[in-house]
Amino acid sequence: MGDDSEWMKLPIDQKCEHKLWKARLNGYEEALKLFQKIDDEKSPEWSKYLGLIKKFVTDSNAVAQLKGLEAALAYVENAHVAGKTTGEVASGVVNKVFNQPKARAKELGVDICLMYIEIEKGEAVQEELLKGLDNKNPKIIVACIETLRKALSEFGSKIISLKPIIKVLPKLFESREKAVRDEAKLLAVEIYRWIRDALRPPLQNINSVQLKELEEEWVKVSSAAPKQTRFLRSQQELKAKFEQQQAAGGDGDGGDDDEEEAVPQVDAYELLEAVEILSKLPKDFYEKIEAKKWQERKEALEAVELLVKNPKLESGDYADLVKVLKKVVGKDTNVMLVALAAKCLAGLASGLRKKFGQYAGHVVPTILEKFKEKKPQVVQALQEAIDAIFLTTTLQNISEDVLAVMDNKNPTIKQQTSLFIARSFRHCTPSTLPKSLLKPFCAALLKHINDSAPEVRDAGFEALGTALKVAGEKAVNPFLADVDKLKLDRIKECAEKVELVYGKKAGAAEKKEGKPVAGKTPALSGTAGDKEIKDAAAKPGPQKKAPAVKPGGPPKKSKPAAAAGTGGAGAKGKKGPETKEIFESELSIEVCEEKAAAVLPASCIQQLDSGNWKERLASMEEFQKAVELMERSEMPCQALVRMLAKKPGWKETNFQVMQMKLHIVALIAQKGNFSKTSAQVVLDGLVDKVGDVKCGSNAKEAMTAIAEACQLPWTAEQVVAMAFSQKNPKNQSETLNWLSNAIKEFGFSGLNVKAFISNVKTALAATNPAVRTSAITLLGVMYLYVGPSLRMFFEDEKPALLSQIDAEFEKMQGQTAPAPTRGISRHSGGSGDDGEEEEQEDVGNDVVDLLPRTDIGDKVTAELVAKIGDKNWKIRKEGLDEVASIINDAKFIQPNIGELPAALKSRLNDSNKILVQQTLSILQQLATAMGPNIKQHVKNLGIPVITVLGDSKNNVRAAALATVNAWAEQTGMKEWLEGEDLSEELKKENPFLRQELLGWLADKLPTLRTVPSDLLLCVPHLYSCLEDRNGDVRKKAQDALPFFMMHLGFEKMAKATGKLKPTSKDQVLAMLEKAKANMPAKPAPPAKASSRVGGGAAPAKFQPASALTEDSGSNTMESKPDPKKAKVGGTSSKTKGVQGKKILNKPTLKEDDDKSGPIFIIVPNGKEQRMKDEKGLKVLKWNFTTPRDEYIEQLKTQMSSCVAKWLQDEMFHADFQHHNKALAVMIEHLENEKDGVISCLDLILKWLTLRFFDTNTSVLMKTLEYLKLLFNMLSQEEYHLTENEASSFIPYLIIKVGEPKDVIRKDVRAILNRMCLIYPASKMFTFIMEGTKSKNSKQRAECLEELGCLVESYGMNVCQPTPGKALKEMATHIGDRDNTVRNAALNTIVTVYNVHGDQVFKLIGNLSEKDMSMLEERIKRSAKRPSAAPVRQAEEKPQRIQNISANASMLRKGPAEDMSSKLNQNRNMGSHSETAHTVPREFQLDLDEIENDNGTVKCEMPALVQHKLDDIFEPVLIPEPKIRAVSPHFDDMHSSIASTINCVISQVASGDINTSIQALAQLFQVESLAREASAGVLKDLMHGLITLMLDSRVEDLEEGEQVIRSVNLLVLRVLEKSDQTNILSALLLLLQDSLLATASSPKFSELVMKCLWRMVRLLPETINSINLDRILLDIHVFMKVFPKEKLKQCKSEFPIRTLKTLLHTLCKLKGPKILDHLTMIENRNESELEAHLCRVMKHSMDQTGSKADKDTEKGASRIEEKASKAKVNDILAEIFKKIGSKENTKEGLAELYEYKKKYSDADIEPFLKNSSQFFQSYVERGLRLIETEREGKGRIASSTGISPQVEETCVPVSTHTVSSSIGNTNGEEVGPSVYLERLKILRQRCGLDNAKQEDRAPLTSLLSKPAVPTVASSTDMLHSKLSQLRESREQYQHLDLDSNQTHSSGIGTTTASSSSAAANIDDLKKRLERIKSSRK
Repeated sequence: MGDDSEWMKLPIDQKCEHKLWKARLNGYEEALKLFQKIDDEKSPEWSKYLGLIKKFVTDSNAVAQLKGLEAALAYVENAHVAGKTTGEVASGVVNKVFNQPKARAKELGVDICLMYIEIEKGEAVQEELLKGLDNKNPKIIVACIETLRKALSEFGSKIISLKPIIKVLPKLFESREKAVRDEAKLLAVEIYRWIRDALRPPLQNINSVQLKELEEEWVKVSSAAPKQTRFLRSQQELKAKFEQQQAAGGDGDGGDDDEEEAVPQVDAYELLEAVEILSKLPKDFYEKIEAKKWQERKEALEAVELLVKNPKLESGDYADLVKVLKKVVGKDTNVMLVALAAKCLAGLASGLRKKFGQYAGHVVPTILEKFKEKKPQVVQALQEAIDAIFLTTTLQNISEDVLAVMDNKNPTIKQQTSLFIARSFRHCTPSTLPKSLLKPFCAALLKHINDSAPEVRDAGFEALGTALKVAGEKAVNPFLADVDKLKLDRIKECAEKVELVYGKKAGAAEKKEGKPVAGKTPALSGTAGDKEIKDAAAKPGPQKKAPAVKPGGPPKKSKPAAAAGTGGAGAKGKKGPETKEIFESELSIEVCEEKAAAVLPASCIQQLDSGNWKERLASMEEFQKAVELMERSEMPCQALVRMLAKKPGWKETNFQVMQMKLHIVALIAQKGNFSKTSAQVVLDGLVDKVGDVKCGSNAKEAMTAIAEACQLPWTAEQVVAMAFSQKNPKNQSETLNWLSNAIKEFGFSGLNVKAFISNVKTALAATNPAVRTSAITLLGVMYLYVGPSLRMFFEDEKPALLSQIDAEFEKMQGQTAPAPTRGISRHSGGSGDDGEEEEQEDVGNDVVDLLPRTDIGDKVTAELVAKIGDKNWKIRKEGLDEVASIINDAKFIQPNIGELPAALKSRLNDSNKILVQQTLSILQQLATAMGPNIKQHVKNLGIPVITVLGDSKNNVRAAALATVNAWAEQTGMKEWLEGEDLSEELKKENPFLRQELLGWLADKLPTLRTVPSDLLLCVPHLYSCLEDRNGDVRKKAQDALPFFMMHLGFEKMAKATGKLKPTSKDQVLAMLEKAKANMPAKPAPPAKASSRVGGGAAPAKFQPASALTEDSGSNTMESKPDPKKAKVGGTSSKTKGVQGKKILNKPTLKEDDDKSGPIFIIVPNGKEQRMKDEKGLKVLKWNFTTPRDEYIEQLKTQMSSCVAKWLQDEMFHADFQHHNKALAVMIEHLENEKDGVISCLDLILKWLTLRFFDTNTSVLMKTLEYLKLLFNMLSQEEYHLTENEASSFIPYLIIKVGEPKDVIRKDVRAILNRMCLIYPASKMFTFIMEGTKSKNSKQRAECLEELGCLVESYGMNVCQPTPGKALKEMATHIGDRDNTVRNAALNTIVTVYNVHGDQVFKLIGNLSEKDMSMLEERIKRSAKRPSAAPVRQAEEKPQRIQNISANASMLRKGPAEDMSSKLNQNRNMGSHSETAHTVPREFQLDLDEIENDNGTVKCEMPALVQHKLDDIFEPVLIPEPKIRAVSPHFDDMHSSIASTINCVISQVASGDINTSIQALAQLFQVESLAREASAGVLKDLMHGLITLMLDSRVEDLEEGEQVIRSVNLLVLRVLEKSDQTNILSALLLLLQDSLLATASSPKFSELVMKCLWRMVRLLPETINSINLDRILLDIHVFMKVFPKEKLKQCKSEFPIRTLKTLLHTLCKLKGPKILDHLTMIENRNESELEAHLCRVMKHSMDQTGSKADKDTEKGASRIEEKASKAKVNDILAEIFKKIGSKENTKEGLAELYEYKKKYSDADIEPFLKNSSQFFQSYVERGLRLIETEREGKGRIASSTGISPQVEETCVPVSTHTVSSSIGNTNGEEVGPSVYLERLKILRQRCGLDNAKQEDRAPLTSLLSKPAVPTVASSTDMLHSKLSQLRESREQYQHLDLDSNQTHSSGIGTTTASSSSAAANIDDLKKRLERIKSSRK
């Protein structure tokens, strides 16, 4: 229970990691409760468990795992940080849960996966599940498929991307496992539910039987569209709507909408692999296609036809191919070939889809012209081709070409064109078929329905019917105003028959009109849907206002009430009056009089034409009253106005009557249903009076009222025409003034600029200055709406006039057009509104449409094109000049420019840059000249201009950018962003292209309200730009990021990071988070803001980011700008800019106040990624003499993701005071943000190097102060600088050592001193050595002094690359011209001399006499004892030396007393001082390799490499010392497993004990590695560790206790993780050695025994994995060396008890079978082992009262044999008598041998016990001789090594010390006498003379080792890489401790291994000497 209580007290997260499963189970249960309890999803509690959740699901204990899964599910559901764990947990679920037998575990696993999908991590989960499909375990595959199926059925195909799943389906169908195939079938059925027939093509090739089964299943799938039933967190609103709809039963509507969005989502095309065909064209294709013989041309076309049958084609340059096919279609005389070429075009178009769009414009006119062919197969082929081509482009793009053909004389062409238009319309939606397109098409089609040919008429009706169906009556009716009823009915009839591609039911056409608009991308403008939405949105309160302030443009992407049932219905109800304009036929005067008489008093009518003005006035008053009281429906407007116009009508002379008359007209227009017919009656009169001084204002009022009733565009046109048809200048100028005003009030929509402009031109030419002034004012107002393009119309005016116009335009610049206040009258709200919506588009288009355009097609001749492509650049230039002049002359041109685009395109990559620039300026001209029609050339000419942005010349790039901007101005951005072209450009790794293009996008995107979905294709390339090696590219990419996000949304952008590498992903996500904060709102749909709560400005989708605060208004700081915003919105239509800015500035404003957060943000793996980038040269290496701008920019960019914005602004401010401020902040935050500082350390140090280049001393002082604190903190944290950090900082710090100011120099030296605590001194040495080469003499001197200090503190090993080279370098400075440098050099070398003695002279090499004498003189003067120095040093400089172990990455090998650190003494190899200056290595010297005298050394890695070493990177749990043993950029250095192991091993050899322990712990944490350690290695390791624990000096250290605890933990780990046989064996050997060694401390043995007890406790679990035979052999050897009696003589009773316990436990666990495990023991009688085992067995048998026959027969028979001991004793007594007598000795021995052979387990011990030692050894020796004579001769002769048993037994027992490790390599002292005795006997045997004493000398000297045992052996063992593990294992297994054992030929004896060890060491010494001499 003790254990239980221990873990019960632990906190939950620690319980979850506990090694006891019960503790973990309890931890999971509590965690589950905790997770369910925490309300706040952002609670810091969640973060504690981030790293543990994976362990929850992968728990090795099934019971605990179940609970863990439940807890994990709760975590994922509730924690906001759960997303970070997706990858690892999902992979854990797949690999460790799906293979569990328990169904519940699997269920929970599936739930966890689905929950991750719900929290928006679908992609990561799907990736893991797809990886799971490659698993070998079919259970896992089945579970993965099932999870994918569930996810798809619940979340739908929008969230679960089907493409990757469909890719692997065929493979699953081929699986051997039936379960997998069945599950795959279910998945295929589920996919089919979502995408229907799109699934067929990818599965065509599976087994036919399976396909048939699938088809049967598919038939059963219900035809109802599937619905998403589970929603993402971001879709909660959708979920609520979904539930609401179901509740309200209004499902039909929403359902349809969903269906429209969901079902066509996956296209079979998407699931196919693209095929590359261009390279497969026949080589002679282009010759053949031009061949004279039609058969050859046919062959060429057939080859193409075959290739284009591939359903998906790879994108490429198809221009040439399309060109020749177009030529065949247009020019070939053989109609068969025309049809064939058309088929090829159709195939290309359907295979390339959108990518074919760029060629569409060239081909469409040709195909349409070719419809003159009558042959049905040709017509059909052409139809298929043009339909396929239509799908690759938009109607807008080809409208020009189509409209041009519609006036063709050939009826077939007209018919086919109309039919094509009808088919095209079916693919449109109201949003893609705006009025601007409908207008020209309807006009052309109206001509067709009046055509003489019936087929043309029918086709025309069908096209118009389709348009009506698609766009709705409201949009089309205005164009059908003049169509008679019969034809109108026919059109409607056609409309009803039309089936639309987008599946709208006929009846629903109107009802759902608003829907596609609301639900999908916003309409371009003026669509049917817009209107309804606005009406519904305009709630009763601000009804007039809402629409009034809206100057046009589509609705926002939010879905206002129109989407709800009631709004829609309301809108529908109003439709009647809205749609109809009031048409009225002209009435005769009689009818008018009748109607007027009915409503007016008789007197009034009579007096109308009275001669008396007063009567007329009275009549007017009555008239006015009557009109005021009349109802709208009763008012006969036309009759009334005609009455007013009756004589005297508008010629009225009395101004009072006239004023009243005009007022009445205004009233009638306002109150009645006033038609254009009525207007025409009065307008003439009104215009006539407009200039009248007294009546003018009334006339204007009446005109305004009419404009409101009949729409301004029409009224204005009439009025202006009338004004300029009369001569009165006053009327003209006043009309223009009225118009200026009216435009401001009504807005500009729908105005016929063309008519105005001709009139304005007339006005400008007028002689009357007032008229000219009015005209100019009007132009100013128009300029507000039309923009600069207006000036183009007046360029040919006189300069004086032009300057006046320019001045007026100048005045207007920067003003925004006011919002219209009129134009929406009560009864025809629709009309004004529609106009407005059109405004944005129409204005632009209209203005440009008005220009008279020249067709320059005929001027672009073949000669000109040839010129442009000529080889000679001068001729090319001439060609371009011609083009420029053609465009210049034409001013405005038609879109048809023949072959010019291709010719210009090829010039864009001209080798002559001047021509490239000229081409660019031509393209710029072209854009202006062609206007919006340039759209169709964007793909083939615009995109190549973007490619030019990658040019290396600055001016070429600037020209290209200007051209692109000029084009974009004309075309808008949509054309550029559609398709893959832009993303393909971004993909190119050209830094110029990337930065220019990103800069351009960052400029344009914020101004757009919607973008094509293709923008998403650019995102992956944008991400790669964020990590581009070029700083500018990265900066531009970061700038563009928020604007991409503004359109695509954070979710999509974050999702797109899924495919990045993990390190990149983290960095990009951090940037995304940052960009999210700075994300601007989309430009608002102009100015609807004021009508709704502030938030309206931002599209609903983005409200959380930018507009929430506006809605809440509670946050005082952010609500302040609110009212302003609303106002801005209300008053101007150009809120775009204002709003974008507002929102952009807000976060920064907020951050200014909020400086409370951390200043360094920890980006996971950020530092590693930066190192990788620098290593891979993606960024500039930090290496400069003075910092250039690009370095500073690069650093700024790198810092942006991990340093608080406000701090970064301070750090990179131009003013030094800000730098001081930044440093103060950094000092302040240093202690609290240690982790943050460490994670950004590389950047901080780089920034500090920049400060070294500042001239300001205060900054420098502050910097040094910070550095001191920083390095103190780092050394406390035991951080080690990485190479990257060191190399980018230390060189610059060393420059500062040469500062003239003493204070600074002193500080820098202090910092250098501190740095040695966190960076190896030997590496520092190299940097400081570089510093000695400086030109600055102060720096040289200081560096030399510093080098002296390093040598003094750390010994000679610090000198790099070798002491010799380093000293030679230093000695050169003795001759320096500067005195201080000379002194410093001399002092340094003297210091070295003090440490190292006379050898210094050897190392320095030859010096000039003068220098040498100076040096000798200096040495004499210093006259210090060499050996004393370091000791004194140790006392003097404790601070430096304390961490010597951490720094000296190699061990110092000096004499023992030269230790500057106690700890180091432990690690000292005790080797002799001669070896001191050999270059130390990570691993011990491999002498054979160095001498190359032994080719047999193989340094291959052992088979270990197969092990998975992932765990080795996990942090090791060792208390407190937080040493970062594995450097942070570990992965970079150690990509291979072998080098990983090497690195860890090199750390084992580290001079720093903490590092060493940590590394060992890491080795032993990986079980597969730990198992590799052989018994020998383990013995040495345990010896070393125990010695260390017992070393009293460890306790004196500051952290001694920590060290001991760490070692203790390590020992436990070694015991648990090693191979159990090896460790037991090692411990037994250790115990034996420690008991034998007299010098060994009793504590040592005690600890060894404690380890053994620990092992005994583990036995029940490990018994099956232990090689018992080997263990029993070891025990046998132990008992042989230590018989019971001898053990009892020990001071402590522990050894004997330990042994008994061990044997007892083994017997208990194995029972009688234990006796079968004695196979490895040859002579069992040598020890009491067998007897002891039998005793224990018997005892336990008696205890349990079981019978003997229960045991194995063997065991039983042995026990019986034991029972008949008496007989045996008699026989043996007889034999021993014989041996005792001189005569029969040999006979006795022979008999004893025979007896022992027969009864192998006979115990002769009692007989020997009483005899003398000599007798015992004699018997033993005799037996062995007999054995070798009888059996051994043959075997021994042939074998290389003698069996261990023989080797053992040949040593006489009398020595008492038959030890397994005779040459006791561990250095415990065994008395020399023992060895002498042993040697004597051996020599005697071998017939050698014992008299020679000198043999002994080396031996004794060898044995007198230092009294304190060192850990040498353990580190040695681990030093030699793991490759030597194998050898050592075998050595120890055979107890062959030395491979140099010699076997005398005949007899099985060996020389004692101690002597061989001596020989060995001599050999080593000789070899070392050889190496040394060769080095010198």
